Amino acid sequence: TNNTYNYHMKPIIAASILSANFAHLAQDVHEVLMAGAEWIHIDVMDNHYVPNLSFGSLIPKSLRQANIQAFFDVHLMTRPVDNLIESFAKAGSNLISFHPEATHHIDRTLSLIKSYGCKAGLALNITSPLDVLDPVLDKLDLILVMSVNPGFGNQSFLPYAKQKLAACAKKIKDAKLPIRLEVDGGINTHTISAAYAAGADTFVVGSALFGSKDYRSSIDQLKKAWV
Repeated sequence: TNNTYNYHMKPIIAASILSANFAHLAQDVHEVLMAGAEWIHIDVMDNHYVPNLSFGSLIPKSLRQANIQAFFDVHLMTRPVDNLIESFAKAGSNLISFHPEATHHIDRTLSLIKSYGCKAGLALNITSPLDVLDPVLDKLDLILVMSVNPGFGNQSFLPYAKQKLAACAKKIKDAKLPIRLEVDGGINTHTISAAYAAGADTFVVGSALFGSKDYRSSIDQLKKAWV
């Protein structure tokens, strides 16, 4: 990894497949990548930690078998989390993030993710305290701020997320570490500018992208936030 510190990381769009058409998922993913999305965001929900059930490691594994080469950004909204890490790592994940409440030992879970050669992230709900980040900042490749309550797609951006993003951005800047700051929930052409201004550099977009008729035009509109 490149450890040169630059807190203005190149902003990227992470397309959330939760909003894709699962009848032709590989095709949808291929098209959204061709249209300019940099990452594929994979939301894993267990109907326990969050009130919804999405899918397991078979989905990233199937996409890899369909020759999708993109960076897979896996967000585990599951509790407990540790026993899923191996299967998602082996299914082709590049980065795995989890919620601090989902493990008894945050540091150990981060080390477990790294032991499989994946990058590691910590996901914070709108009410999660930020002090959980301090002891493990040097182990993080990404901080994910939820700008909706986790569990469902197509929700509205919660305004308090802007303060949370700004506070996380300051921690990253002060630590001089190459940590990405990702925002997930309600990101569309109206909310992306505020999230970018607050310090986010990685934007999870689901329904605003997959629900549109023209992926390229949607991504071009989203990227106007920083062009």
